[in-house]
Amino acid sequence: MAKLAVFALLISTLAAVGLAQERFVKPVDEGPGDPSFAAFRGKAIAAAERKDVKYILGILDPRITSSFGGHVGIGDFKTLWKINHKDSQFWNEFLLVMRNGGKFDRGGRNLTFTAPYLFSMMPEDLDQFEYHAIFGNNVNLREKPEPDARVVDRLSYNIVKIDEPAAIKRKTGPGESDWVYEWHKIETLGGKKGWVRAEYVRSAVDYRAGFEKKKGVWKMTFFLAGD
Repeated sequence: MAKLAVFALLISTLAAVGLAQERFVKPVDEGPGDPSFAAFRGKAIAAAERKDVKYILGILDPRITSSFGGHVGIGDFKTLWKINHKDSQFWNEFLLVMRNGGKFDRGGRNLTFTAPYLFSMMPEDLDQFEYHAIFGNNVNLREKPEPDARVVDRLSYNIVKIDEPAAIKRKTGPGESDWVYEWHKIETLGGKKGWVRAEYVRSAVDYRAGFEKKKGVWKMTFFLAGD
């Protein structure tokens, strides 16, 4: 019995050590592996940088999905994103998605690509709503949510949990939803704690884009967030 107790204690100790280890979601970009997609992506990024509405609408699949709430088709996409307005949030979200890698899926009828890398690479054993990832390299982990606060560490692609109630937000307008996150209080799986600029903390189910090559032509088949 004593040996069993010691063995059980050893197993629990090893498990605790394992839980305290850092885990990461490092960038992956398979895009350059397909010349047709690489060229398509380059043109799409350039179009978004100049806010070329006509070009972006031209790469949309007629049945593009824009939300899990029933927004399907180009008309719904235009309504949801108000893409004809130069200050539409679409441009920033799209560029962030497109500049951060992704993966191909060759298992279906047509070749597909999903961006950014985080959606495809987040470990399946983690709840994608509970865990986030540092979306950058050498990101400052600060003692306080202030730009000149002491840097306690630097993080690169660590998986983290955020303290949602503690998040620092900034009001951007009169509406109830008119605000943005500025800082997140986080803890890595290895126990590192502090504050990180919100732009460097991302959920795997944040905005992502899907592309499919149909009859030799790449089209965006979805652009949405959530699950």
